[in-house]
Amino acid sequence: MAERVDENILRALVELQRISAEQGAQVLAVLKDGKASLHDALMEYGVADEDYAKAYAQASGVPYVDLRSVQIKKEVLDIIPESTAREHMVIAYDQDDSGVKIAIENPADRQIVEFIHKKVDVPIIVAVASVAAIREALQKYAGSLEADVEQVLKEAKGVKANARDADLSKVAEDLPIIKIVDAVLRHAISKDASDIHIEPTETAVVIRYRIDGILHDMMVLPKAVLAGVVARIKILSNLKIDEHRLPQDGRFKMESDDYNVAFRVSTLPVFDGEKIVMRLLDESGNGLTIDKIGLSKKDLNMFHDNIAKPNGMILVTGPTGSGKTTTLYAAMRELNTKDVNISTIEDPIEYRMKRINQTQVQPKIGLTFSNGLRALVRQDPDIIMVGEIRDEETASLAVNAALTGHLVLSTLHTNSATGAIPRLMDMKIEPFLLASTINIVIAQRLVRQLCASCKKEVKINDAMKSSIQDIVDADHMLELLKQEGIAQKEDAWEQVSFYEAVGCSRCHEGYKSRIGVHEMFEMSPSLQKMITGNVTAHELEVKAREEQGMVSMLEDGILKVAQSITSLEEVLRVAKE
Repeated sequence: MAERVDENILRALVELQRISAEQGAQVLAVLKDGKASLHDALMEYGVADEDYAKAYAQASGVPYVDLRSVQIKKEVLDIIPESTAREHMVIAYDQDDSGVKIAIENPADRQIVEFIHKKVDVPIIVAVASVAAIREALQKYAGSLEADVEQVLKEAKGVKANARDADLSKVAEDLPIIKIVDAVLRHAISKDASDIHIEPTETAVVIRYRIDGILHDMMVLPKAVLAGVVARIKILSNLKIDEHRLPQDGRFKMESDDYNVAFRVSTLPVFDGEKIVMRLLDESGNGLTIDKIGLSKKDLNMFHDNIAKPNGMILVTGPTGSGKTTTLYAAMRELNTKDVNISTIEDPIEYRMKRINQTQVQPKIGLTFSNGLRALVRQDPDIIMVGEIRDEETASLAVNAALTGHLVLSTLHTNSATGAIPRLMDMKIEPFLLASTINIVIAQRLVRQLCASCKKEVKINDAMKSSIQDIVDADHMLELLKQEGIAQKEDAWEQVSFYEAVGCSRCHEGYKSRIGVHEMFEMSPSLQKMITGNVTAHELEVKAREEQGMVSMLEDGILKVAQSITSLEEVLRVAKE
């Protein structure tokens, strides 16, 4: 019976043009080997969760529901207990005179349908929803951070303020403190925060989350809980709880069926106590692939071609927090096959990757980027990733590694792609060595993506056109839009549509998640010739634009605005120099 359903799902996906008939046959072969489930096998072919759910619905004769477009009332949600909903991946999303409407991942699970029917004693209307949408809906069981913590504080009889070091370990194990810290961590995960800031002031403790690159105040805790919260986080991170004068760094993990998150912890003494910042790192293995980081089709092909080369350097440039490491990890994810040895030297190791040898820099014991890189070269690597080129010695070793038959991936702090060349020259690297080792240079920034549920289409007005003219050549930009098929050949700016942020219950101020804007050039004979002379970043940029049609980050950002991915305000905020 299951095999029949699988075949029907594959047939539906072919009809929906999400896979080809040939791919469907390949997936069936994989299923017969018993090596993967249908869902997992289809994910390898890039089938989206929603498309799989639609095909499942079509194949099983059960209606499909997009949970993301439904406002679920609390009393309806609570019809199914949270533990049951998580175990069976089912959610109650509506109730009317016809009965209770439930969305489920697997409509063949009749046991849970019968359970709900007995509980409410009204008809149950079943629909299929995607795993991702159900998981997102499950987050609605949690209240707001403020409500959760206020409830904990109300239940607590009292928390010690200014506890002595001898008492800190006991305070950290108090149930209210454990619940407060747990609530702060869980809510950060559910909000897709990248960082948690716990900041003491003279009278209170401020909790802030960084979401999509922007810090948001989440709540204010009484100052009395500070000592316990700090001690609790130190214990989780295996830090010294009685050390308050020096900064400390640690790490811990939280795992569940829905997430696997590592927290990188940094403590810092400040005037009113100790401040803690925690970076959240998703270790579930669901990192971005190269085709999901925001590269245009032309740049994506260029990137693929250059990382496939057996040696040379791939450089990603940009300021801190611009997604450079994520881009390198996406490249390594593609390069990570059984026939190559990949070794990295990083500070810090952001994400763990299977079958990749990752080394953490430890300057206190002499393990610097340069020393680590020297050791890596003796480890018979095919591919080397250097977290960052910071100094002359590391730059020289990286270039020499690229010269001696290794593919080297690294990052550099420059504002533009062409700016990487003079920066490396400043590090005393000979121009002829750069010309012969660099394969490709990418500069990038991260912009917030517009929420698909509430973004608004607008025609370009005079103010927008003026803003565009201030940062790029408007005529050239319009031609780029026409080349990409975004604007028609006869269109003027007035016929082009942009999109704006609105804001709804499913997003943060009209935005949800981030994507890269890029500029990229690859080494060519003419650029090599220029580099061996005394050349500026501007001269290289002019040549790359003329010869390769290089698109600047601002231009790439405006293309993404016209594609309804982001807004003009966001591009101006992030990419304008």
